[in-house]
Amino acid sequence: MAKKATKKTASRTSASRKTVSRSTAGKKAAPARRTAPKTSLAGRDLLTLSDLTRDEILAIFRTAQRCKRDIKPFRKALDGRTIVLLFEKASLRTRISFETGINAMGGTSLYMDHAAQKIGEREAVKDYGRNLERWVDCVVARVYAHRTCEELAAWCDIPVINALSDLYHPCQGLADLFTLWERPGGLEGVRLAWVGDGNNVCHSLMHAATMLGVDMTVVTPKGYEPTPSVVEECLANARAQGSTLAFSHDPAAVEGHHAVYTDVWVSMGQSDQANERRAVFAEYCVDVSLMSRASKGVTGKRFPHGSLFMHCLPAQRGVEVTDEVIDAPSSIVYDQAENRMHAQNALLLHLFGKA
Repeated sequence: MAKKATKKTASRTSASRKTVSRSTAGKKAAPARRTAPKTSLAGRDLLTLSDLTRDEILAIFRTAQRCKRDIKPFRKALDGRTIVLLFEKASLRTRISFETGINAMGGTSLYMDHAAQKIGEREAVKDYGRNLERWVDCVVARVYAHRTCEELAAWCDIPVINALSDLYHPCQGLADLFTLWERPGGLEGVRLAWVGDGNNVCHSLMHAATMLGVDMTVVTPKGYEPTPSVVEECLANARAQGSTLAFSHDPAAVEGHHAVYTDVWVSMGQSDQANERRAVFAEYCVDVSLMSRASKGVTGKRFPHGSLFMHCLPAQRGVEVTDEVIDAPSSIVYDQAENRMHAQNALLLHLFGKA
């Protein structure tokens, strides 16, 4: 049977969303996608936050706020919908927040553990995706290689959500900026500092911050900066929004920032680099001294305890952050974790045209 015409919007940043190159000669290229109206997220993919516009992100935030206040109006929004979770990586927050949210809105979630067998090993990603689209209504993929998400999206005529890849973590980025947006005063005048590895979470945080006009400073050791192509994209966003995106190797660059964000130094799949990374990152530990420096000039009722501390979790306590910081009144890590569910609920509602 011929592949159905797609209704999803192609990524503005990755040509491989339209034509995915194949390692085996003679395979058919993925069909081109029709462009959906820019005013609607229905039927679309979310592989990276650059798939969205500023207005679309803010629309998701407003829906997330409604979901957080009262989920009752959405109890049957996903009635009859089945969403499959394909996870190559271990998870607490991503799995539970998606499953709980889907169930709360009347949908059915199916979990497939791919830790032992990566997607594409048993059968081609193309075949896997074209089977899934016949049975389920949405794919949520937590994978090692971003390429896997791109191939699934290219061959599935149903929405594909990137729940983490080696390049991006868009659902985390949505939750993080929503957590700042919902606070008194919103994002107005907020300055955000990233301290640590220029990794996938950093990339999505940069996307979200620069698209929403938030000034951001990225502080990393030399050699661990964000990917240049993502930097270029985000610098363009910052120019368009009239905000700033700065880079430094000096932890002191956090001074005067309203929020400090860090992540683990050794991610899944990097265990062989653990000792080396911990030595390189040692001076980038977020401790009381660094938070005090960040809090210089941060005053007023919006930040009664000084600069906020953020972390996507899980945290290695005593490594990238001390107990005194993560357990302080200024820490909003559990707000971020809760908001994963609300932001993802809102995203699903928009993708299914139910917002």
